[in-house]
Amino acid sequence: MTSALSHIKILDLSRVLAGPYCTMILGDLGAEVWKVEAPGGSDETRKWGPPFQKDVSAYYLSANRNKKSITVDLKTEEGIDFIKELVKESDVIINNFKTGTMERFGLDYDTLSNINPGIIYCSITGFGETGPYKDMPGYDFIIQAMSGLMSITGDENSGPQKLGVAITDVLTGLYACIGIQAALLERTISGKGQKIDMSLYDSAVSSLVNIGSNYLMSGKNPQALGNHHANIVPYQTFKTQDGEIVIAVGNDNQYKSLCNILERPELATDEKYLTNPDRVKHREQLVPLLQEAFLEKTSDYWLTRCNANNIPCGPIQNIEEVAKDPQLIARNMFISADHPTAGPIKMIGSPLKLSRTPVTYRHHPPNPGEHNQEIKWNINNKIEER
Repeated sequence: MTSALSHIKILDLSRVLAGPYCTMILGDLGAEVWKVEAPGGSDETRKWGPPFQKDVSAYYLSANRNKKSITVDLKTEEGIDFIKELVKESDVIINNFKTGTMERFGLDYDTLSNINPGIIYCSITGFGETGPYKDMPGYDFIIQAMSGLMSITGDENSGPQKLGVAITDVLTGLYACIGIQAALLERTISGKGQKIDMSLYDSAVSSLVNIGSNYLMSGKNPQALGNHHANIVPYQTFKTQDGEIVIAVGNDNQYKSLCNILERPELATDEKYLTNPDRVKHREQLVPLLQEAFLEKTSDYWLTRCNANNIPCGPIQNIEEVAKDPQLIARNMFISADHPTAGPIKMIGSPLKLSRTPVTYRHHPPNPGEHNQEIKWNINNKIEER
């Protein structure tokens, strides 16, 4: 089968997570991705660990499959000239250097679009290429703090908390992937490339969704609610006789069913709790009553009863349990590959399930410069042909 993006070539000058995550997705969809690093390898995640498997970091492996590696010294004229030759053969170039760096290299959009008018040029920075913060470096932790995400994560006891993964990098990588594919699609009509200016800060703020909208509509500053929901009750974790589970009641009928299962039918008919707005208003009175009932039985008991009555619920799984989950195994969400240095490696697979042009896993995450000879030979042949 032909992959969806097998006709696309990506020149990837990015490192760490947002850019590499984006280009890995494009690579999974079939694009040929040329990962450019300084001689010896300059992607910082190669050294981020432990864990390492024979000196190869798990962090690096998580975002760099389906790529070919080439090393280029961008501090030399020869290196810059070679990048320009690669641009002539590319559909997309992506970088996450600080604002102004590509201009100093002479690899800005105006220069490269003159070389290849169809090039899609994606820049990923912490705060974007305009505005008063444009020259500030971008780090996921800082962006989580500044964007408001940390202010609504955690509870009054924990204080502000970051998410357990670099979520603003992941979000920006996803948005960049969407923008690149949109620009490629538009190019089929106009024949022209364009520049995409991606910001971690913008991406993080966009993820505030209903919480941000709540503030814009009410003017009331949202507070951290821990595992509670700002707009729905009950929609949270509950402790049971032997653990803790998630209950996600989405409508009034589900709430009535839950009250019956808990053997608290009076809570379903109490005027204070009849509708979701009522329950949100009186959450401080209602939630302790529900919690008291959940403590009477085990987690398995409640999950079985809720599932049987179409009440959304779920266990709180650790990563080991996730890795053994039969649903994820059935969906091929854990894959294996052979790496020339690390040996057999395991990776999280792609969630993209395309029926006619499925994702493919063609290349292991490459060692620095692993494909220098292949790519340089191909480019030199192209130069000779021209």
